[in-house]
Amino acid sequence: MSLLAEKNVFITGASSGIGEACARSFAKEGAHLWLCARRLDRLNTLAEDLKAKFDAKVQTFALDVRDAKAVSEACATLPCVDVLLNNAGLSRGLVSVEEGLLSDWDEMIETNVKGLLHVSRAVLPAMVKAGEGHVIHIGSIAGREVYPGGAVYCGTKYAVKAIAEGMRMDLCGTGVRVSCVDPGLVNTEFSRVRFHGDQTKADVAYQGMTPLSGEDVAESVLWVASRPPHINVGDLLLLPTDQASAQRVHRRLS
Repeated sequence: MSLLAEKNVFITGASSGIGEACARSFAKEGAHLWLCARRLDRLNTLAEDLKAKFDAKVQTFALDVRDAKAVSEACATLPCVDVLLNNAGLSRGLVSVEEGLLSDWDEMIETNVKGLLHVSRAVLPAMVKAGEGHVIHIGSIAGREVYPGGAVYCGTKYAVKAIAEGMRMDLCGTGVRVSCVDPGLVNTEFSRVRFHGDQTKADVAYQGMTPLSGEDVAESVLWVASRPPHINVGDLLLLPTDQASAQRVHRRLS
């Protein structure tokens, strides 16, 4: 039997991309899923599919992780969470700081940093009381290397890395594990969101190379979550073979 069978897994931002792929992977392992995102219709469609394919136990609810009060109220209804996957996050814009939009900055900081903190703060006390649990943050290579036009987004992902390291220190001795999975280029809705729906600009990010898929990242997240309780995978960097760094990407000519 899988170590994750019948474990309560809470995934934020589960309506698409990496979050959706992780929900499928955990469902296949027999975990009980608690899925949230802002798009409840997509969550419910996903839930029905998981129930049909894996006979999964799935609960869905709409949640904007930027709303601290809503997060607190929603998490108060959850059972003790065994695995929290802080996946909700986004990038907006790819421009230099003097051209950046304050609205884009606010959305990234509120979601990527404060949202992650809101959810962690709401879930962690029960984990500490139980003496076990696992918090997994979806970070990014952008939390290890800054690139032009990405100062604020990279700043939020550097914050995720720092928060993860600090949480591991704070929780050492409690039995609660903290991990951070940092993907490179992943072909999801990420770039379309970054460019405010401009698919042409979004496609440029993946031209001439083979990026990761959401399923690739989910496989790594599942591996991290399924290590025995005495093992904590602190940080995992996952890159496409065509990518060596945030800016060094091999692109084949068409």
